[in-house]
Amino acid sequence: MAERMNAAEALVSGLVANGIETIYALPGVQNDPFFDALYHAQNQLKVLHTRHEQGCAYMALGAAMATGKPQAVAVVPGPGMLNAASALATAYSNNARVLAVVGQIPLHSIGRHTGQLHEIVDQTSVLRTLVKWNTVVKGIADVQPAVAEAFRQLKSGRPRPVGIEVPMDVWQKSATVAPHVATDGLPPPPVDDDAVEEAAKLLGGAKRPMLVVGSGALDAGAEVQAVAEALTAPVMAFRMGRGVMDDRHPLDVRLPVGHKLWAEADVALLVGTRGQNPLGVWGTTGMKIIRVDVDAEEMTRFGAPSLGIQGDAATVLRALAHRLGRHNQARPGRAEEVAEVKARVMAQVREVLAPQCAFLDVMRQELPSDGIFVDELTQVGYVSRLVFPVHSPRTFLSTGLQGTLGWGFATALGAQAAMPHRRVLSVAGDGGFMFNVQEMATAVQHGIPLVTVVFNDGAYGNVKGFQKSNFGGRTIASDLRNPDFVRLAESFGAQGLRAQTPEELRGALKKGFAQTDVPTLIEVQVGEFPSPWQFIQLPRCR
Repeated sequence: MAERMNAAEALVSGLVANGIETIYALPGVQNDPFFDALYHAQNQLKVLHTRHEQGCAYMALGAAMATGKPQAVAVVPGPGMLNAASALATAYSNNARVLAVVGQIPLHSIGRHTGQLHEIVDQTSVLRTLVKWNTVVKGIADVQPAVAEAFRQLKSGRPRPVGIEVPMDVWQKSATVAPHVATDGLPPPPVDDDAVEEAAKLLGGAKRPMLVVGSGALDAGAEVQAVAEALTAPVMAFRMGRGVMDDRHPLDVRLPVGHKLWAEADVALLVGTRGQNPLGVWGTTGMKIIRVDVDAEEMTRFGAPSLGIQGDAATVLRALAHRLGRHNQARPGRAEEVAEVKARVMAQVREVLAPQCAFLDVMRQELPSDGIFVDELTQVGYVSRLVFPVHSPRTFLSTGLQGTLGWGFATALGAQAAMPHRRVLSVAGDGGFMFNVQEMATAVQHGIPLVTVVFNDGAYGNVKGFQKSNFGGRTIASDLRNPDFVRLAESFGAQGLRAQTPEELRGALKKGFAQTDVPTLIEVQVGEFPSPWQFIQLPRCR
């Protein structure tokens, strides 16, 4: 039934109708009517407020990555939006469904540069660089179309963030408004049967086929496995595609193993991935490349493939698996070959990176099988991408191409808030953790039982390592003076623990995971770790 409401109430109604259950937010005068509307809708929509706009935007990102569903963040204009920008940029690069509700200065003042509070030059254009679609609501009649298009964009094609800006003098404009209804996404392109048939011929006739998967395959795990098993083909994921194949499957391989196998592959199927390492660095001489992606622009990013199929990954791969039978040849000894390369390369990785691996082994053993691991730009985080076993999609969260230092703690808070019945483990270095340390107060206030391990080496360790190795041992601006992290956590009301060894970390993790409504910070003081980069920055191999 239609009812009279203002623009703020209409927007809240639209969020609820489209399944938003929590909004991660930081209030301010430009959005006061919106927060008043949220006050009256608390039985339908929870407000989880933070201490910094970067924190709330990262929390929305973490919730979106962990659930695969749209999540919402609300910030004030100008500096508020700019504070949230790094998280929105990460959401864009990570293909995350985040709706940013951004305040605006009064409608009549936009573009006039009259010195309004929080005014910046052309905020709309700035926001447009961070999202796939955005709009400015200029009246209450615009609210429903804006909400509908925002969710259509979130659910259609390549998932990326979107933005709705609302000027502060528009929030309280009122009218009689029809009820919102949930908006569906546009259907993916129909399957090109001829292209799938050609792909089946190429893969079926290959001697050493290989799959590479990214975040575009997160909802196609069963289909990826079916194709891989039919072909006896290894499946490589680096960061965003971890968990598409259960790490315990014999055909699942990680980056350095994939590099060795890529050198001998004759046909490669890339699903939902940019393929930056294999296509952009390792080389494709003598190979047939097949790409499956919902984003047509991604097909030719590194040159035209032998065959490109635009569409939903699961749908295309189901069709491919059905057609493989009539073209597929036997590959005797292929499984044993993959197993041998995998064992040999990973043994070398674990030998060189033994200190990091010892800590990661304990974390994997203590984190439940369905637990969520959030990495960071720190030495243990880098190595986790190579050795940390991942059993299911959306349980290994990484920054993707943005490499956003300091993202981990706040992003993990969002994942934990969105998945309260799962355990979430965040790793950070002392440098990155301090980017969003203020959100420890948020975790305590809202009872978010995230467990965070801070590896403290008293430096921006990776920066310092590169400086030492590349500039004659000279270092600058990379040493850090830190607080006592345990006492810092306790001062917020969190549980603070300290560990020196992997076994001490095991005990601390048990205590952390035993908590149900209190966050835990575990400080691990470490020295310089061995560099992982020889296993990540891999050279051209063909």
